[in-house]
Amino acid sequence: MRLALAQFSAEADKEANLKVIGEYVAAAADGGARLVIFPEVAMFFMAQPDDQFVAAAEPVDGPFAQAVADLARRHRISVLYGGSETVPGEDRVYNTLVALGADGSLLGTYRKLHLYDAFGYLESERVRPGEHGDPLTFPVDDLVVGALTCYDVRFPEAFRQVVDAGAQVVALPAAWAAGPRKEAHWDTLVRARAIENTVYVAACGQTPPRCCGNSALIDPMGIAVSALGEAAGITFGDVHVDRVEAVRAKNPSLANRRFTVSPR
Repeated sequence: MRLALAQFSAEADKEANLKVIGEYVAAAADGGARLVIFPEVAMFFMAQPDDQFVAAAEPVDGPFAQAVADLARRHRISVLYGGSETVPGEDRVYNTLVALGADGSLLGTYRKLHLYDAFGYLESERVRPGEHGDPLTFPVDDLVVGALTCYDVRFPEAFRQVVDAGAQVVALPAAWAAGPRKEAHWDTLVRARAIENTVYVAACGQTPPRCCGNSALIDPMGIAVSALGEAAGITFGDVHVDRVEAVRAKNPSLANRRFTVSPR
């Protein structure tokens, strides 16, 4: 199965972001991809979220999601993107991933569990964490894709839960904040999650100057199948069930576990 990673720097302008998403959905489909992955908060992004960020949020069946669903349907390609979801009665939003099928149907959503209250940033001021429960997984052709968001990559147990749910590819939309050594953290963590779980990791980030870019598709041995640097763009990579099976036969770390992590 061929997938595409489309990285760009989203703005505080939903129409502008939708235009970019539309261009990349078309390019991904033309390139033979069956799934295109966009960054975290690709719908509407601010470096320092304020009341405007909260006001821009929509339900997961709102106008923005419907427009992206139309793109998926028109180009016959599955789409995963990040947006902000309204929380009725609150002055915070959910940081939500939306997975859409090639027919435009809603395959599922994931509300970010681990909020980025680190490195001097306080995401929880404007974002409500999701509730721990069954992870998001969805089929694309013969593969099972799971999804997590950005800061979740620093929590190995989150990845392990998605993999235990059957994911052979874990998509990781992100807005990985720029800063000293942050690119090194990103690269190390994404590769580590792929190696320790013997899965593909499809990590798609927003671009500089606010974020690091460096989107990459990493295979179950930690090898980069395809990657981007700092500039906006799209990259393609092929993922294979038999590659996952072959790596797990050589490195049976999942089968050799002595215990699993139980939900709290």
